[in-house]
Amino acid sequence: MSVNARDVGKKDTSFEREPARRVFAAELRECRYQFKEGDDEKSPTFVLLPTGERSNRIFLIGTLTEKQRQGDQNLFYRGRVVDPTGTFFVMAGSYQPESMQQIAKIETPAFVAVVGKPNIYQKDPASSPLVSVRIESINVVDRETRDLWVLDTAARTLDRVDALAKGETKDVTTAKEQYPTLDPAVFKKMAYEALAQIKI
Repeated sequence: MSVNARDVGKKDTSFEREPARRVFAAELRECRYQFKEGDDEKSPTFVLLPTGERSNRIFLIGTLTEKQRQGDQNLFYRGRVVDPTGTFFVMAGSYQPESMQQIAKIETPAFVAVVGKPNIYQKDPASSPLVSVRIESINVVDRETRDLWVLDTAARTLDRVDALAKGETKDVTTAKEQYPTLDPAVFKKMAYEALAQIKI
């Protein structure tokens, strides 16, 4: 089934759900701050993007270059999805049976659209934080859809950088505290370099 980049990741109106943010791999891998809003067990968990926007869910498109089936009792899949800026690490486990079935059927390499939840973790206290995406849905798409996603994601990234610079972001203070050494101009350059790699 082919999926249009402009239709995936939109807010589901059937019940209240966080919108899926379009974000490039190079920005997501710089995420270091994760927080929960509210004390309720079901309160959403967010990662704070370096460009200043909180994200509970993300929408990405890239090339699924490899996937691995792991585990016996607790079966799960790990995969790598590459966009023009870097690599997303994705996974689907027994708690996402539909996602697991979807990724199992996809032959690599293939352009895929993924909606999922980002999560920051460390293998051990001495290692650098890593970001993975727990897949909610994954579908094969075509190159044109991938290119449209790059176009849209670059625009959203530039908007976030601009809003951060103007102090118009809800979490601007937290972003500056958590990412004091990151220059937002890096992500502006990244967006333009990603655009240079597509044909629209």
